Amino acid sequence: MAKEDNLERKEWDSHGLPVNIVVSLNKLSGFKKYKVSKVNFLHPRTRSIINVEDAFNDLLTLQPCRIYTKAQLQKEVENLASSGWFKEVELDMKTNSDGTVDINFPIKEMYWGSKYRMKCIGVNSLLELDSIQMDENMTQNEAMEFMMSYNRQYRKRVEEARPCMLPMAVQGEIQGMLRQCGNVNSRLLRKIAKRIEKWYHENGYQLSRVVNFGNLDPNSKELVCEVMEGDINRVVVQFQDKLGNICEGNTKLGVITRVLPKQLGKGRVFQIEAFRKALNNLNSLNLFSNIELNPSMDERNGAITAEIKLQEAQCQSVEVSTEWNIVPQRNGRPMLASIQPSANISLEVRNLKGLNRSIIGSMTLSNLFDPEDDLGFKFEYVHPYLDGVHNPRNRTFRASCFNSSKSSPAFTGGPEVDLPPLWVDRAGVKANITEDFTKQSKFTCGLVMEEIITRDENGQISRNGQKMMLNGDISANGPPTTLSGTGTDRMAFLQANLTRDNTRSLNGALIGERNVFQFDQGLCIGSKFPFFNRHKLTMTKFFPLKQVEEGKGKPAPPVLVLHGLYGGCVGDLPNHEAFTLGGPYSVRGYNVGELGAARQKLEVYIDKSLETTFEVFR
Repeated sequence: MAKEDNLERKEWDSHGLPVNIVVSLNKLSGFKKYKVSKVNFLHPRTRSIINVEDAFNDLLTLQPCRIYTKAQLQKEVENLASSGWFKEVELDMKTNSDGTVDINFPIKEMYWGSKYRMKCIGVNSLLELDSIQMDENMTQNEAMEFMMSYNRQYRKRVEEARPCMLPMAVQGEIQGMLRQCGNVNSRLLRKIAKRIEKWYHENGYQLSRVVNFGNLDPNSKELVCEVMEGDINRVVVQFQDKLGNICEGNTKLGVITRVLPKQLGKGRVFQIEAFRKALNNLNSLNLFSNIELNPSMDERNGAITAEIKLQEAQCQSVEVSTEWNIVPQRNGRPMLASIQPSANISLEVRNLKGLNRSIIGSMTLSNLFDPEDDLGFKFEYVHPYLDGVHNPRNRTFRASCFNSSKSSPAFTGGPEVDLPPLWVDRAGVKANITEDFTKQSKFTCGLVMEEIITRDENGQISRNGQKMMLNGDISANGPPTTLSGTGTDRMAFLQANLTRDNTRSLNGALIGERNVFQFDQGLCIGSKFPFFNRHKLTMTKFFPLKQVEEGKGKPAPPVLVLHGLYGGCVGDLPNHEAFTLGGPYSVRGYNVGELGAARQKLEVYIDKSLETTFEVFR
């Protein structure tokens, strides 16, 4: 223990003076390192400790239990004296028995007359007034004229300034502080400044600060608080290469600026939440591998420059993945099911012409060496900003060609009935236009032309579905699978979807309302000239059953879910397009389509424990 004390003593020097004496700054040794035990502000006459209530703590760089030299202490006095909050600042120290010292600042605070009202103004765009520099040789009349001129300039400054964003409740709180304290002093002004800055910082205005208090003339009863709120005067977008060097980007500037929130525009007050939203919006474009947003302040006028640094991601990519199935042999050893692997191929070409247009393709091959054996593909062209990048209307054009094969739930056997699956192959083209009203609400309309082929488990075209006979045999004389009766349908129809969604997350629980209306309209084009209308309306409401406080770590409220679905069809609808009954989003406890298929159905779902379903068959 003694060794540790000696090692610590080597880092600082004992004052070497009698205990409990006061030593002025100019009598300190310039070669010693003093360890500070306490830092106090004192009344200069009574030397009683002034309770500053943290009003001046942020002005100090001295901290207890730290080591300082005489030069550092002298620098601290100069900083406090030049801060403008004190009429006079001195420094002395009181010696302690353990070799440490208490640093004392005898200060003379500045006092002004009493104030009863406060006016808060924003001074970001205003020019600073010239500092008062009165010539010592001025006559009394010249000095009076100079001060009157300055006061006129200041009144004009206050009149031209905009009101600050500080709410009236906080301004009323500050006026209460003015009435309670009587005469205004440095401590009160510091407390007022901290209260104002606290509100700004708590609400995301991190660069806002109080820069001046005006109208301190004892004859005036109104205090003027000048706040530099941090107006954005420039938004700068820079592209960088992988090494961080500035380069020319491929993405058009309009694509970037249209996703920036309005709060990040020129003339707006900088808010950290706007930066977070801008970061999320830029990430949602999927065009950049690295995004940096940095605000920089001009100390002269408080203006903010919002710097956006972007590193563009690779625009073209091809990915091929293969897969071999391994099965156990009779002796338990693994072996390949087939030497011919399956494969997935994906292709992406993004940001065509720098306008965020893209071509995305994917192919699924069950046999890489014989692609025609079982091939599924989808290629899609996406053209956002259909009305131009500078038009606020958000419409996107999509065109795709596809080929897919899925098991049809409409021809599934009933409960405890095991029928071979019926596969529905679809190949065709689709083109639609989607307009986004909000991030969750949108409207889509388009044209679909496709060929549908129904096949059995062996890949042969199947005209009819299969059914279970009373004797347990399976008959292939079931309902027709297609409208044409040949196992192949060709059709063209219009498709539209309207989604209204205002759901949001409340402490992890989903609340709000979601409504979806969809319809398909046949155009009498295709096999047997099909004319039909298939429509579906879904309405879901999430009711919070308890009022809870929103915030991180707060409990989620219990939610009552009301869900209703109506689906109907009029006209020549093929059986493979019928509504299915059963499944996790229909009647729980049954597989999709296990209860049957219907041309019309109505479902009502309440909470997660009560579920009622009504079906209407035709």
